[in-house]
Amino acid sequence: MENYIDIPQAIRQGEELNIENLRLFLQKEIPDLQGEIQLSQFPSGFSNLTYLLSIGDKEYVLRRPPFGANIKSAHDMSREYHILGSIAPAYPKVPKPLLYSDDTSIIGAEFYIMERVKGIILRQKPPKDLVLTPDMMQAISISVIDNLADLHLIDIQKHQLIHLGKPEGYVKRQVEGWIERYKKAETDLIVTMNNTANWLLANMPVDNAPALIHNDYKYDNVVLNPQKLDEIIAVLDWEMATIGDPLMDLGTTLGYWAEETDPEVLKGFSLTCLAGNLNRKKIVERYAEKTGQNSADLLEKIVFYYAFGCFKIGVIVQQIYARYKKGFTQDKRFANLIYLVHACGQCADKAIKTGKI
Repeated sequence: MENYIDIPQAIRQGEELNIENLRLFLQKEIPDLQGEIQLSQFPSGFSNLTYLLSIGDKEYVLRRPPFGANIKSAHDMSREYHILGSIAPAYPKVPKPLLYSDDTSIIGAEFYIMERVKGIILRQKPPKDLVLTPDMMQAISISVIDNLADLHLIDIQKHQLIHLGKPEGYVKRQVEGWIERYKKAETDLIVTMNNTANWLLANMPVDNAPALIHNDYKYDNVVLNPQKLDEIIAVLDWEMATIGDPLMDLGTTLGYWAEETDPEVLKGFSLTCLAGNLNRKKIVERYAEKTGQNSADLLEKIVFYYAFGCFKIGVIVQQIYARYKKGFTQDKRFANLIYLVHACGQCADKAIKTGKI
């Protein structure tokens, strides 16, 4: 299984960093630093850029905002760095943050450095030659949703985490905020996205009891133990984490949770449609069981949160596609992302019309 650990690749054109400036910064911050500095890039993410920073025989991870991004709240390296430090005592499955800098003269943007957690990450395609049997996928999917429930059950008062967010009015702010982001990034007329936005505004529920939420929880943000694939050893990408309504978090996860009958473009971005995975309905039932909720009641009201999750993911993808259209990135993966936005709108619209996820 060690052969399937997530491996970085050569840095994409246009996303190179100034290694000499980085070396000078690290020598100042780590006086006993020894060894040559090397950089490579984890290529699969679509938002903040993630690099492997090798110094001699030591390995770290460097995170910085994407080139061309001007959405401070979505790419706040300082906030993400401090979130990791704040939640680690209550939730140890986070990489240890090490250094942060807001000096943009070093690599062209603020950034932070954290420990590297080695493990297996299930991205769009399984690691080469790794056979994911139905039994294994069922075990992994159960572990993933149980871990989300565990995250939501953390006592935010006991662990003094309430300062990480503003839970009052969270649902309203999220709905209105993501609709505003979509309007600013819109490049094509997508009727289902606009219809979903209007429906969300007209059907907002009251906020549920607040919890620590990740807000981007999915397969490719969890690190699995190479020796026991259904064991989660770390959760990555905490850039949108906050204190808020946990069902909004669950809804986002469901939005990522593609099934066999979903549009092909969605299935191509997730391994949740592989045989053995719990489907969305069973995911909700499992979550209800783990959090002590009535599964029938949760299934009835989850449509709003799933529709929101689909819309939110569509907006995130639309923002990335808009940056590509403006020439801020040459990453060819982004050229067809508009079709994924269409698919997100379709799934939300279908759920709204049928009352089912």
